[in-house]
Amino acid sequence: MTTPTLDLEGLTRRFGATAAVDGVTLTVPAGQMLGIIGRSGAGKSTLLRLVNRLVEPSAGRIVYGGRDITRLRGRALRDWRRDCAMVFQQFNLVQRLDVLTNVLLGRLAHQHGWRRALVLLASAFTPAERAMALATLERFGLLEVALQRAETLSGGQQQRVALCRALLQQPRLVLADEPIASLDPANARAVMEALREMNRARGLTVLVNLHHLDTAQAYCDRILALQAGRVVFDGSPGALDAARIGAIYGMSEEEFAAESAASVEAAQTRPTLA
Repeated sequence: MTTPTLDLEGLTRRFGATAAVDGVTLTVPAGQMLGIIGRSGAGKSTLLRLVNRLVEPSAGRIVYGGRDITRLRGRALRDWRRDCAMVFQQFNLVQRLDVLTNVLLGRLAHQHGWRRALVLLASAFTPAERAMALATLERFGLLEVALQRAETLSGGQQQRVALCRALLQQPRLVLADEPIASLDPANARAVMEALREMNRARGLTVLVNLHHLDTAQAYCDRILALQAGRVVFDGSPGALDAARIGAIYGMSEEEFAAESAASVEAAQTRPTLA
């Protein structure tokens, strides 16, 4: 499957007098892993939701492979959301269902009309779909928990299940909104490795919001920094020097390092997501 270029042209979203995203223009080449950084409230989550059309733009366009995504309606919009999988910080799994069924729910995006209703009522997934789900779970080290209820898993395992579900959509893009914010460092690494595998091995374009700068630098090909909804940096991870970091986060390098260390310590002491 070829993956076209994603273009944002003056993309803007206002909430009242506030511009959460303010005139963002950029091109994301096919197969790139783009890390989006910035302080809380910088517009990172809104930007991803604009791309997936979960939030409507106030101005500007989203163009994918020459197709104007901002004009899509009805089934065409649903198909775009299938091709543009979202992964959330909160996992969004059905906790009482087993892992395999949660992953298979990614196939609902490919069902329409009566067959979608049948799947919802009877979990009538095809043998091929079940095989696809099991193969994906095996690839991400989750096959042994396939029949466990989602609520029994750690936070890192649940986020990897969410990534498997996204892959079952057979998307062209993956949008990950703070996927490791609630995880301890070991689980965060596992999730980021899974995202990078999706990017490298499968050639998927990945846009990922991250709070930790060192993680963005370690895993992403390119970093975009937002401040008050505007792009204040767009370049390679190595180009982020102390002065640029200070401008992005509004603090000195020492203050930024201390804040990052405190965030890591908080994640390490969060037992339910260890």
